[in-house]
Amino acid sequence: MGSTLNLSLTDELRSFINQNCGDGTCYSTPSEFVRDLLRQKKLQQEADAVRQGILDGYQDALNNRTTLFKGDLQSLLKKVKK
Repeated sequence: MGSTLNLSLTDELRSFINQNCGDGTCYSTPSEFVRDLLRQKKLQQEADAVRQGILDGYQDALNNRTTLFKGDLQSLLKKVKK
């Protein structure tokens, strides 16, 4: 397991965490709940970066800022996956 982090929370945030963990919820502990929220935020930021890259690519295409690719796209994608 990684390192620990101590947080100061408002009463409202602590109540929110308490409502979302324990009996009858998906999370056993507040730590599980907060870790899942952080993972979701990380995935959202990664998806936003990919989405922005796609939009930037469309803008480049619309503004004729393109380069002819003469390589093997399948081979290139296989290298990127590694």
